[in-house]
Amino acid sequence: MSDIVPPEVRPKPAVPAKPPNVGAPSPSSPFPPQGLGVGGGGISAPPPSAIPVPIGSHGGSHSVGHGIGHSVSHAGSHAAPHSGGHGHGGSHSSSGGSTLLGYIGIDTIIEQMRKKTMKTGFDFNIMVVGHSGLGKSTLVNTLFKSQVSRRSAGWARDEKIPKTVEIKAVSHVIEEGGVKMKLTVVDTPGFGDQINNDNCWEPISKYINEQYEKFLKEEVNITRKKRIPDTRVHCCLYFISPTGHSLRQLDTEFMKRLSHSVNIIPVIAKADTLTIEERQEFKQRVRKELEMSGIEFYPQKEFDDDMEDKSDNDKIREAMPFAVVGSDKEYQVNGKPVLGRKTAWGIVEVENPNHCEFAQLRDFLIRSHLQDLKEVTHNIHYETYRAKRLNENGGLHPISSADTQESNL
Repeated sequence: MSDIVPPEVRPKPAVPAKPPNVGAPSPSSPFPPQGLGVGGGGISAPPPSAIPVPIGSHGGSHSVGHGIGHSVSHAGSHAAPHSGGHGHGGSHSSSGGSTLLGYIGIDTIIEQMRKKTMKTGFDFNIMVVGHSGLGKSTLVNTLFKSQVSRRSAGWARDEKIPKTVEIKAVSHVIEEGGVKMKLTVVDTPGFGDQINNDNCWEPISKYINEQYEKFLKEEVNITRKKRIPDTRVHCCLYFISPTGHSLRQLDTEFMKRLSHSVNIIPVIAKADTLTIEERQEFKQRVRKELEMSGIEFYPQKEFDDDMEDKSDNDKIREAMPFAVVGSDKEYQVNGKPVLGRKTAWGIVEVENPNHCEFAQLRDFLIRSHLQDLKEVTHNIHYETYRAKRLNENGGLHPISSADTQESNL
């Protein structure tokens, strides 16, 4: 009987001891810890999906000890062992970004922009349109909590109502939390106050286009200013009379003619003259009439950038036109000072959402969409005017600084 030879048993290779400083990064090091392995240099390859890919790289990068293989920026990830200890791995996120090996400082760009804009300040130009007695000036003063508008009262007895629409612009610099803003309020006294209001929107349309023309001439100068003064109208608050019935023909005609050259935001003035039921019915009727007339008010649907913007703007469009009450007088309510209008049956609180929609208008106009109003003005309305002017004249000729000074006078 032949002897049975047992199979050869090979001893397991000895695992080298873990160095004391490997596996945990030093407090000052921004790099991740490295593990142990059998490759040259004693550093093993991390999983392919965890290998950081340099931004913009398409090829691969070799490590010192052949433990870390290529990092290829292709879609998907795979690991295929090769002779010599090489490994291939590629990871690609859906956004095209890559994991950074350490802190760079990209996140400070926002702070840099903030500091720069804090130095230069902001411009915001708002126009108010509506016939006399609707509280236009009072509402603007309430919005910015300061006396920024032309007046906060009606016409005096000895003061004549203008026979034509006048344009009066008043500028103020207001500051809050270290942020300075040059606010220009453009009033339109005389609008809708005549027996014959034919073409009473033409002076307003002319003023809006004049501001576009002024900005365009500054742009085509050979030696342009470092910062072109912006007098373009960023927003037009159109005040609707609280009749409770329907829009006037003048309301419809004005918004239809100017909706393509300025951001129009319709508001129902002196909403405290309507009951809650009357207010809701009037708002629905106004929205329906605007839709039937093909009038697009801000924010326009075609300017929604993404689904998040569309969702937010849809809620705003459903709430418009805002039914508002303005007042620059304070009263004590439950021991607290509030802005309001005192009536025989109580105080209408301006900033109370149960009384009116002033707070919604303020948040929309100042706290969430102020910058977007400026961007739509520049990128849509101004660009439309600019393209039209350049096509008409075959391009504007550069003008000298002397001509610019004359145009500013």
